[in-house]
Amino acid sequence: MTSSKIEMPGEVKADPAALMASLHLLPSPTPNLEIKYTKIFINNEWQNSESGRVFPVYNPATGEQVCEVQEADKADIDKAVQAARLAFSLGSVWRRMDASERGRLLDKLADLVERDRAVLATMESLNGGKPFLQAFYVDLQGVIKTLRYYAGWADKIHGMTIPVDGDYFTFTRHEPIGVCGQIIPWNFPLLMFAWKIAPALCCGNTVVIKPAEQTPLSALYMGALIKEAGFPPGVINILPGYGPTAGAAIASHIGIDKIAFTGSTEVGKLIQEAAGRSNLKRVTLELGGKSPNIIFADADLDYAVEQAHQGVFFNQGQCCTAGSRIFVEESIYEEFVRRSVERAKRRIVGSPFDPTTEQGPQIFGPVQEILRFKTMDEVIERANNSDFGLVAAVFTNDINKALTVSSAMQAGTVWINCYNALNAQSPFGGFKMSGNGREMGEFGLREYSEVKTVTVKIPQKNS
Repeated sequence: MTSSKIEMPGEVKADPAALMASLHLLPSPTPNLEIKYTKIFINNEWQNSESGRVFPVYNPATGEQVCEVQEADKADIDKAVQAARLAFSLGSVWRRMDASERGRLLDKLADLVERDRAVLATMESLNGGKPFLQAFYVDLQGVIKTLRYYAGWADKIHGMTIPVDGDYFTFTRHEPIGVCGQIIPWNFPLLMFAWKIAPALCCGNTVVIKPAEQTPLSALYMGALIKEAGFPPGVINILPGYGPTAGAAIASHIGIDKIAFTGSTEVGKLIQEAAGRSNLKRVTLELGGKSPNIIFADADLDYAVEQAHQGVFFNQGQCCTAGSRIFVEESIYEEFVRRSVERAKRRIVGSPFDPTTEQGPQIFGPVQEILRFKTMDEVIERANNSDFGLVAAVFTNDINKALTVSSAMQAGTVWINCYNALNAQSPFGGFKMSGNGREMGEFGLREYSEVKTVTVKIPQKNS
């Protein structure tokens, strides 16, 4: 869920011969990685689960078991919520902390991630199967930029004064919501961890976060960095576990004030229902997509083929943003298909730790569906004929076509002559069944704060 272009020294990825000659320039995985953190992280302490249960974690490239991790369920969620509520209570260290200090802690966490970048990238590849160089250059870069971006916002969340009628002085305050439950997916474990915690902490909330049961290792490692950075106990609690137990407990917990979820639309419905049944907690959902990518005949064909390829195949195709419905104008359709097939055949599948590998192991696979169209009106109607509306893209050298199509798309993000161009500064989220609310950018802060209006009666002077 970030840029599909992996930037490396001298763009050595594009040329295998240059790559082999330049291996010394590339970062290396951490050999014989020791998995130190396999327990639940509550109140800045490593704890066993209340039930005593553990679950296995696997390397998807080999099928081998990496380790066992403590399995959190409802009893552990209760403990974590209690710790988070205490950390959020009036007069606590966290609530009394200056906003600029919250920013400094986020910046310190970014420093520690940067220090341990190779370790974390190795962990993402070992536990998630993505190519190491993608993890190092794309995912970890996104994590660092997200933490630093929201570190800069911490002391810049301003209210406003309002000129109301009568003898009153009225202003607004943006206050933290409270305890935030967060549930993240397996396809971008560390990046989604940063997307969730950074805006929440920036606004002064506390967090109970559940990583996906398939990929908990990098999130647990972040617990150690969070403690090292100096965050007070209870501010961030990390609980690996399963959706029907730990996830359901978060969604329905009366002590959680807001929930954010990234994952499938089916589970998103269950979470929104549980939030409504419990305490009407605030809900942000970033869900699935079936995204259209429209290629006009006047586009740069080679560039459009490569971007469409990356738009589907990036991260093994395991992206909510995958441009799986490609609409190609009739006059270039046959040539576009021919070049797309050739490009797919050149894709290198192999070990995530091989620097030449573009594609690691699948959980589900990329499907590039290429459809022809004749007119702009036709393709707009077909592109919007979906229950989803996460992203869309259009490739053309005609600015009028580009703006017409981008205005008509029912999608939260539209890319023109690019794909997967995501960044920390821009809001991200979906229309229709692709979700509610927005993450990232300034809009992401709105999902983690409540607006309070304060009105003061101004006494009148006696004449």
